[in-house]
Amino acid sequence: MTSVRSSSFGALLLLWLAGNGLRLTILAVPPILALIILDLNLSGTEVGILNAIPVCLFALVAVPGSLLIARVGATPALIIGLLTAAAGSALRGLAFNTLTLYAATVVMAAGIAVMQPALPPIVRQWVPRRIGFATAVYTNGLLCGEIFPVILAAAILPLLAGSWRASLVVWSIPLAVIALLVFLFQPGGKDAPIARHRNWMPDWRDPLLWKLGLMMSGANQLYFCANAFLPGFLLHSERADMIGPALTALNAGQLPASFILLTMANRLERKRWPLLVAGIMGLAGIAAVLTGSSLWGIVSGAVLIGFACAVVLTLVLALPALLVSADDVPRLSAGVFAIGYSVAMINSILGGVAWDITGNAAFAFLPVAIAVLPIIAVSYLIDLSKQRSGMAYSGTVIL
Repeated sequence: MTSVRSSSFGALLLLWLAGNGLRLTILAVPPILALIILDLNLSGTEVGILNAIPVCLFALVAVPGSLLIARVGATPALIIGLLTAAAGSALRGLAFNTLTLYAATVVMAAGIAVMQPALPPIVRQWVPRRIGFATAVYTNGLLCGEIFPVILAAAILPLLAGSWRASLVVWSIPLAVIALLVFLFQPGGKDAPIARHRNWMPDWRDPLLWKLGLMMSGANQLYFCANAFLPGFLLHSERADMIGPALTALNAGQLPASFILLTMANRLERKRWPLLVAGIMGLAGIAAVLTGSSLWGIVSGAVLIGFACAVVLTLVLALPALLVSADDVPRLSAGVFAIGYSVAMINSILGGVAWDITGNAAFAFLPVAIAVLPIIAVSYLIDLSKQRSGMAYSGTVIL
């Protein structure tokens, strides 16, 4: 019994660390974005593109990532993704212009895009008796991975002489360490059986796939665009001193929601009202940030945005396992990531263009606010009361 508990704890710890790896290198940018803007002379559109690159790669590589998982197994795919993301993040520190910064960001984001669809089947393989809780654990790790770079930026930057380049290299190191830990301590050891799934291509005709994808898109845009445009908005509003507290509030605001969902997952997982409330909170948070005249108003709005993001993200990530059969979870999840990040990528660029056209950074948040509406609307269109027997067969198998 002690051995089983120890093994379960080790698996959960690795899942939590892997969840951190999904966001550490991405969220290393917002605290130093003002430095990057000044050093590379980025325009509003270029900031929007920089923010859109990870979102774009998450969309484009989600389905190929599902194929890689089917070929080599989920755990090896996770390790490959971690090492690729670490290399890309380190290369960003060597960027000498906008294009090289973009190229390195593509490499980093491709690694993370492989990791995302790998984690659901890993949860089923490593912790088969506590799938719901294990999913909440790695989601909590993801949220912590969003917070650590923001909170620790003030302490790390002075040690690096204020260099944004060195900062990006430093944040690549944890991903390489996590990859090594997963390789050495994965449950069952390096010779553990590899979990594969015959079907890997999402059924693009499935209405459920598009409904979940639009909800995921709303959460993605609310979070990533807020992190991308908030520093620029405050910088152009001559309130640069508020950037650190606002970003900290945005990311730390997710933790209360995460812990609430950890303790109340069974009560909330099939309910519509948490999604409705979260969507309304997200809109209220955007309004508070744009109209706030004090640090308290800006921080309060950022907390609302962060809380709403965490609720929607956690509940939507859990829905594939709740609504479809076990064999369809990986490909449905890959499809949800592809749709959710594709729409978010387009809106991120539109936000940057709106900023440049109007000359007012506040207009970058208009497409974000519009994208939150499906969180509210689509929750009414999904039957959360039962699990389907399976998705339509796509005809794409791994032999």
